[in-house]
Amino acid sequence: MDNISWVEDGADRLTGWHSESGAPAPTKVVVAQDALTADTAMRMVRAGTAILWRGDYHNARQLLKAPDRRVQRRTARRERGGVTFADHRAVRTERATLPGRLLVELEADHSLDLRRAPDVRAASTAAYGEPSGKVIALTELLGVIGAHQWQAKGVHVPGLGESVHPGYGVFSPVRGEYVDLVVNAPPGDPLPQTAFDLGTGTGVPAVVPARRGIARVVATDINPRAVTSASDNIAGLGASEQVTAVEADLFPEGRADLVVCNPPWLPGEPTSALEAGIYDPGSDMLRRYLSGLADHLEPGGEGWLVLSDLAERLGLRTREELLGWVADAGLEVVDRLETVPRHGRASDAKDALHEARRGEITSLWRLAAVTG
Repeated sequence: MDNISWVEDGADRLTGWHSESGAPAPTKVVVAQDALTADTAMRMVRAGTAILWRGDYHNARQLLKAPDRRVQRRTARRERGGVTFADHRAVRTERATLPGRLLVELEADHSLDLRRAPDVRAASTAAYGEPSGKVIALTELLGVIGAHQWQAKGVHVPGLGESVHPGYGVFSPVRGEYVDLVVNAPPGDPLPQTAFDLGTGTGVPAVVPARRGIARVVATDINPRAVTSASDNIAGLGASEQVTAVEADLFPEGRADLVVCNPPWLPGEPTSALEAGIYDPGSDMLRRYLSGLADHLEPGGEGWLVLSDLAERLGLRTREELLGWVADAGLEVVDRLETVPRHGRASDAKDALHEARRGEITSLWRLAAVTG
């Protein structure tokens, strides 16, 4: 853990610094309380100064909204004439960066010593492990609290008919259409006996093949939190005898009759571990899945690639590029199943990417190694 330092009440202070996105500790930190105005705070954060909050918790949450509102108003004027994906990402980055400079300190027991602050000890310990003093962005703490509530409540997955409990920093299966595709795809004849699920997240895509009768499923994820979350959900869904979650960078050892992958759909740089479920720099995971698939399939096996065409609609990747990668990997397309999204953004005319999302199609590509 890195450290962050500041001066408070005439004394030098030093404690741990944590940023889920890997941002370095701010070098200029000012302690502030309730008298700080939104305008002053905005000028400070724009100049690169971080604000360590010592006032009322709810006042901090209100202050957090001020720079966000200003960015939204300014960008709304730009978006009336149309917005590119690069514009959209720049706005998202700015909206994350400015509020991210409002900081709070977690005490050694993970408590938050602010007036009217909630008890965040359980949520912080679930996210960070053993308690220790640290300074974090208030936006990150709010994410920790929200994730803990989601984990306790669970997320219903229609394709399973049950709920799963995503851990902090693990992408939640809120878009159920990809699960439906895996549920409804032809299982093969004879039924596969082994399967891999790559980038499993909460473990949902690994449980579906097990419930369809596949005897052994290995689920992988590069994120240790995802492996823990997947293992917990696999156990909670009664699939532990068939499904094992392991930490791996894509493929596990060996071969399988079926290899399922739902990679991040958009080429781009993620700003956090959670965003790694959405953005895949240079389509790296997608390309490595395709290039390594033939070497990890049993004879006659299939690879299932679940992928949205949103990147194509945004001009970030072409269908010709995708098909070229498939051919270069010695693969052929056996079939393609399609569905339309059901998430709210697909019908939200206020969404900056509404035009692209409105026509979005999610496909399950059935791939096989070329023979002969």
